[in-house]
Amino acid sequence: MHNPLDIADLLKDELDERREDGHDVTEIAPKVWAAITHLDGRSRETLLEELEGTERLAEWSYVEPSTLDEILAVLPPAPTVAEPELDTLDEKILGAWLGRCAGCNLGKPFELWSRASIKSYMELADAYPITDYAPKLDPLPPGMSLNPSWTNTTKGRIDGMARDDDTDYTILGLHILETYGFSFGPEEVAREWLELLPFLQIYTAERAAMRNLIHGMPASEAARYRNPYRQWIGAQIRADMWGYVSPGDPESAVQLAFQDASLSHVQNGIYGELWVAALIAIALVETDMVRAVKSSISYVPPKSRLAEALNYVVEWHDLGHDWDAARDRMEQRWGELSPVHTVNNAAVVAAALLWGADDFTQTIGLAVSGGWDTDCNGATAGSVFGAMHGAQALPAHWVEPLNDRIRSALFGYDSSQISDLAGRTVRLAEANLERRAAQRANEAKEETWSSR
Repeated sequence: MHNPLDIADLLKDELDERREDGHDVTEIAPKVWAAITHLDGRSRETLLEELEGTERLAEWSYVEPSTLDEILAVLPPAPTVAEPELDTLDEKILGAWLGRCAGCNLGKPFELWSRASIKSYMELADAYPITDYAPKLDPLPPGMSLNPSWTNTTKGRIDGMARDDDTDYTILGLHILETYGFSFGPEEVAREWLELLPFLQIYTAERAAMRNLIHGMPASEAARYRNPYRQWIGAQIRADMWGYVSPGDPESAVQLAFQDASLSHVQNGIYGELWVAALIAIALVETDMVRAVKSSISYVPPKSRLAEALNYVVEWHDLGHDWDAARDRMEQRWGELSPVHTVNNAAVVAAALLWGADDFTQTIGLAVSGGWDTDCNGATAGSVFGAMHGAQALPAHWVEPLNDRIRSALFGYDSSQISDLAGRTVRLAEANLERRAAQRANEAKEETWSSR
């Protein structure tokens, strides 16, 4: 399912992507469905090429660039952001790491479950609304099957952060910065993917991009070739490190995030990573979650589907809708998207942060009970909350089972200490602050000389 090595999967998923991206697929759709079951591989190849050549409908109204210069050109003026307080940076970055791990662990047993199924399961366990890690029901209710990770992510079975791609990419971001500094590009990201990531432990857009890299395609082209997952959530889950090292500097976070996102994604796939990176950079210096979420939308192209979704969620919150009403509206608007698309899952994350009411348990509980990509959404919401409020604001029953340890498929990083990773992140954040201050000083000096 969603296998970039399977031509039938590519055909089906590319058809969905083209339709969602405003292309006219009316005539080709029946041929695609016939090809999935009846034609030989060569015919499917020809049809995939035809599908990739479909034209966008004239009435398409979104403006969704994919290059950094074009993205920056359409962004509105940047909001004012507070200066970072260096004496709280350790506490906040540790909180972000721990919050990410706890939220991810909470969501893993229910990955890709519907919100109705999650609610039903937790009610049977007398554990809804969510206030702790999920219990394991024995026997499982008919028709329900927990993600295989349940053996080390359910209550009473957690001994450290379970291995997950959501946290593998956070560690990889740290590794990239420690290896290349802040001037890396997609080529360096590609090199580290090939060096450190097992192919079968990455998914959808990332696996498609790595397939292209293995075949010798340059990093600048890897996101587009036979990658129908190029606007899904994969880049968004890789955003956190760029925010962690950019406290109070969302512009820097966005610049770093783009270098990573553009290897595997385009359009809204890229914007999801830019948005989360900017949001975390803002959260590290902000005290009000509503203000942080609203400010972060300034780093998403304003005529994109992602900006539209985030603005809708903010509007519903401002109008006083309750969580269930807002989540119903999300289902109506974006329920037909893949459960691992960027747009619908970003909406759930934003809503969880807004309706979470500065309560960690409620925030990650809503992010996971909202369904769709539960581990990703729990991780991102927990990360943003921890960045704003710090480690001390995270209840002990979420943090203690992590035992300051994180499993990873990333070569050389399995069983790392979370506190060590957080400490190394703080040092990078301090270095980035110094780097950006020097850049601004030089720019000011050059402006002074040019005006004389």
